[in-house]
Amino acid sequence: MGSALVILIGLSTVIASLPAQTPTTTAPLSLERYRSVADSILHAGLFSGKAAAMLADLTGSAGARLSGSPGAERAVEWARATMRANDLDNVHLQSVMVPHWVRGSQVEAAITNTMTGDPIGMHACALGGSIGTPVAGTDGDVIEVKSLEEAAKLGAAAQGKIIFFNRPMDPTLTNTFEAYGRAVDQRVNGVVAAGRVGAVGVIVRSMSTSIDTLPHTGMLHYDDSVTKVPAVAISTLDADRLSAMLVSRPSVHVRLRLDCRTLPDVESANVIGEIEGSEKSNEVILLGAHLDSWDLATGAHDDGAGCAQALEALRLLKTLKLRPKRTIRVVLFMNEENGLRGATAYASQVNDTKEKHIAAIESDRGGFAPRGFEVEGEDADVARLARWARLFETMGAERFSKGESGADVGPLKKHGALTIGLIPESQRYFDYHHAASDTFNNVNPRELELGATAMALLAYLISEEGL
Repeated sequence: MGSALVILIGLSTVIASLPAQTPTTTAPLSLERYRSVADSILHAGLFSGKAAAMLADLTGSAGARLSGSPGAERAVEWARATMRANDLDNVHLQSVMVPHWVRGSQVEAAITNTMTGDPIGMHACALGGSIGTPVAGTDGDVIEVKSLEEAAKLGAAAQGKIIFFNRPMDPTLTNTFEAYGRAVDQRVNGVVAAGRVGAVGVIVRSMSTSIDTLPHTGMLHYDDSVTKVPAVAISTLDADRLSAMLVSRPSVHVRLRLDCRTLPDVESANVIGEIEGSEKSNEVILLGAHLDSWDLATGAHDDGAGCAQALEALRLLKTLKLRPKRTIRVVLFMNEENGLRGATAYASQVNDTKEKHIAAIESDRGGFAPRGFEVEGEDADVARLARWARLFETMGAERFSKGESGADVGPLKKHGALTIGLIPESQRYFDYHHAASDTFNNVNPRELELGATAMALLAYLISEEGL
């Protein structure tokens, strides 16, 4: 991969007169021009990086940051103060109305028809956006399915039952995000499939590659034309046990009790700061992450890590006095987890102002060691970035490929931005994703900083060379 020109010349005398390195002159010169920049960014990040300190401060001072919560509002103020402390330009808030779902204090998913008569509890959590149950709970026999289609085929057999969606993430896929993508439809849309066939509740196997006792939350979507039913996720270990029980017994009866609810929308904000470009300040390279998190933990990987990396990328450039030609902007979006209101509001503003965004880079896959970038574009777009791949080798982030960018920057694609996602090592991410274990102690500071250096370098290269 690269952007070296392929020159076809028919005259042998002309070929003979060219220096031997001519076919690859453009790429090596471009690489060498930025080698010292890449080395300086890496050295500064590993020797005196602040990404881990920022992440510790965010998770410690704001805590869990679900939109509409006090933690989310503390995070907004933290982000604004941190941008100002790092002397970013044009620091401001973009107001946005966000959903306000409250988990409540009660969660129960218990097998009630036991040999002893004592219920057997399962490790469970409400799915984000779920309705609550009556005070006494919702109960029914459990029917296990592996897909939405299988649930739809239950028909009258599902009346008054609780449907258990138990399709694991495919362990044979090395790309765990691909495995997640193939399994998550049951968590998002299972409540609609269940409501259509008259079920009274939903249990979903947690979206995790680990077999453990941690339930993983996440968003679900209701259809207002279909009866709404409550939904929980249970741990993968409990899912395996419940599945085995359904094989060995004629019926398994479960009671669900939840007191979650949705309150009126509240005002929150995206937090924005930048380094203004020295020559083409009207052209923007955006570094994005989402400031909100689920409420079971402090969202260290999802997506406190991305917030810290985006902020650290700009801090590194300022520390090294690398003034970009184009404006490099950090946007910490609110409400990615359960609504994308922040992303929608920002894209709408770009549409109204016609501000030119040439690239948008998002970090929302955890704070693990970087492996490269996925480009949501054409082969030619990948090739333009991949010509710099050798500069990222010492960071371990030299892979450039077509793929997904990120939920928050995705809407900018239709406004002309090339959208790009930082891709870290993915094997451990779904151990923590949306679970109570997504805490600062499970983030490696060096791996986190390496991701920040990769983002800083790519943003700087695009600011200097364009696309």
